[in-house]
Amino acid sequence: MERSQPLKWPDCVQANATLSLEPLIQFWETDLVPRCPHMAGLFAGIMEKMPRSLQGDIQDMTVLKEHADILHTLMTAVVSPASFDQELTAAFAPCSFDGFYATPQFQRLFLDNNHALKPTLLENSDFDINKKILSSYYMVLERVYGFTGPFSSNLNTQMITDEKTGLDRYYEEFPDHRFVELTPVETPRALSETDKEWIMDHLTDLDELSRFIDLSRFHFKGFLIIRVQDVTEKAILSFLERDLVDENSFFSSRGIQQIESRIQSLFRRPDLGVSVASLKGDQIMVTKNDHHSKVDCLFSNSHHICLKDLEDSVWIAAAKGEKVFRVADLSRKDPLSRAESEAVSAGIRSMLLTPLLYQGKIIGLLEVFSPHPNDFGPFEALLMEQISPLFAVALKRGQDELAKHVQTVIKEQCTAVHPSVEWRFREAALAHLDALHQGNPSPKMEDIVFKDVVPFYGQSDIRGSSRARNQGIQQDLSRQLALAREIMTSAAKERPWPLLQEYVYRIDKLSDTLSAGITSSDEDSVYQLLNQEVAATFDSLKDISPDMAEKIDRYNRAVDPVSGMIHHKQKEYEDSVAALNSALSSYVEKEDARIQETFSHYFEKRQTDGVDYMMYIGAAMMESGTLSGFHIKDMTLWQIMVACGMARQTQKVKPDLKIPLDTCHLILVNHSPLSIRFRYDEKRFDVDGAYDVRHEIIKSRLDKAVVKGSGERLTQPGRIALVYANSAEQREIEQHIRFLTDLGQLKNDPELMDLDDLPDVMGLKAIRVGVNLSARETENIIPMRTG
Repeated sequence: MERSQPLKWPDCVQANATLSLEPLIQFWETDLVPRCPHMAGLFAGIMEKMPRSLQGDIQDMTVLKEHADILHTLMTAVVSPASFDQELTAAFAPCSFDGFYATPQFQRLFLDNNHALKPTLLENSDFDINKKILSSYYMVLERVYGFTGPFSSNLNTQMITDEKTGLDRYYEEFPDHRFVELTPVETPRALSETDKEWIMDHLTDLDELSRFIDLSRFHFKGFLIIRVQDVTEKAILSFLERDLVDENSFFSSRGIQQIESRIQSLFRRPDLGVSVASLKGDQIMVTKNDHHSKVDCLFSNSHHICLKDLEDSVWIAAAKGEKVFRVADLSRKDPLSRAESEAVSAGIRSMLLTPLLYQGKIIGLLEVFSPHPNDFGPFEALLMEQISPLFAVALKRGQDELAKHVQTVIKEQCTAVHPSVEWRFREAALAHLDALHQGNPSPKMEDIVFKDVVPFYGQSDIRGSSRARNQGIQQDLSRQLALAREIMTSAAKERPWPLLQEYVYRIDKLSDTLSAGITSSDEDSVYQLLNQEVAATFDSLKDISPDMAEKIDRYNRAVDPVSGMIHHKQKEYEDSVAALNSALSSYVEKEDARIQETFSHYFEKRQTDGVDYMMYIGAAMMESGTLSGFHIKDMTLWQIMVACGMARQTQKVKPDLKIPLDTCHLILVNHSPLSIRFRYDEKRFDVDGAYDVRHEIIKSRLDKAVVKGSGERLTQPGRIALVYANSAEQREIEQHIRFLTDLGQLKNDPELMDLDDLPDVMGLKAIRVGVNLSARETENIIPMRTG
């Protein structure tokens, strides 16, 4: 912020500050000459020529200009003549910004023609002046009160814009007070130990220090030496680290511009350019200073190109290496790829490229380029090595943030997706974001269709689950009716109330109905009678006798306090189904997880009264686009082996079930490829096209399939039914059965059968075979791993 008036030291301090060369002359006399006797003649010559105006306090600084030769000779004790033209050193009157001696480099960068600090340096010096005033307090603390620090030796880092290049350079000041004499004007204030502790805790607080130390009561005599070092490289690396840690700066338009500006200063090249390429699959996102999105993210502030567009280019060559890749002159590469030709046309000649690695894996490429050939050498390559880890961390964070955006789109449009096809949903989500980026306010998600995939369906159904459930409900209702009848019968004997006898009559009628079998309305009828009518009499009946109260209490203990109904047998049924379902579901999930390790495939599972699963396999579902046909036969065999395992899981669980249950196992063998499409409205995959719907129809009808001519249900406990439609599928199934029979997994009792026609489904056949339930679980359930 610009100042309306120039900054200066407080008047009370300046009034007690005097410029003098006496501390320097004393240094020559008592320190330098005794250590360097050969300097004695030079010192004597200086003192012979020393005018009185340079001795004692110097009120007029112009006398220093008049005797510049004497001053320069004296200052050789401060600045070596050998480094005079390279050093950045100057001398200032104490407690002021008035210089009187400077090396040429310091003069050019920091001082005006009158040896005062340039006004541009003072315009933004609020903090700087405070630091310089603090240095005077530190002198008092050290020399008067015996404080030993810690005190910072460098008080300020100053940014200077180079007049020739326009680049920012950074310089750090190191003040040297050895030639400043400090004398108390009066007896200094005594400080207690408590005062000293407080001061040490507030060393940077001018207001607190001024409470204990009044600088106007001290005399500063001599001059201050300021040495300056070029710390541009250190400062830029620090700024870059801060910028790249900032979540938004790297991927905002302003942040990209600032980072490029910093690297221009670091490399000392004003026309240098910077770009960062993010590698994700076959897509590259290039971030550079020519994109002006208002959204601060990697996706919005980048150009999107395909990896194949960079084939045989310097970028691919650099990405394959681990070190900085130098291109002296891109225009001389022969032949040039299309992307390289475009870069040369844009004026790019020399380049530095370095892979950005995160945890040993390449995630992107950092590029620094120049319009001049042979513009980068080993020193610049070393700088690239220093900054590339910072860019790698920032890029990884940007990629993670983009992944979150992609996942948000997937969840909004598709909910959860199977890991095997998540790559395709990422592509669709990126295309959706790209459409938004291009200005389309409400783009549609692109269709996700996998063509020529082979379906695999399997089912392990709990046989008789509906009957077992109904039996449980029937038993619970019958028991509750019996408990209620006992209460009503006893009460009717004690109280001649006709309604009690009617309740007994109605209870008997419902019991007779239940004994013939339960219907959907029976449960509601029992509920209405017992909870709405019979139970309402209990408060009036319980005081008849202790025996009556005990009967009512026994009834209340038996019923659920919320529903008012007995659910004992139902709960036993539900617990048994849940236990069996859990065992089957866990088993098939575990086996699928093991085979997913060999190759990725789509898998979804449903759980009702039993477990059924659907798998799709095909090259279209592989991110690589390839899949060996071997896996189709492989998966059919895997299905049969899993069905064997499911049957044995049932056998293991059965002894622990309170309600006896069993399972039947079915596999649909259909190797005819079909297409599946993701239905965004239903958030699931479905077959695509009228012909392919046939598979879904067959799958939905099979649980009702019966053996032709016999009426026997196809699926039977302890046996696997494999349904097929043609002779090729039959031969494959028979091969697998022979193999597993020899392994001892299946019984040698295969049955070949035709199936009755089902609605819209005709001509199906099946092979049914028994599972050897006593066989050991095979560890070779996973087919052989392929390359």
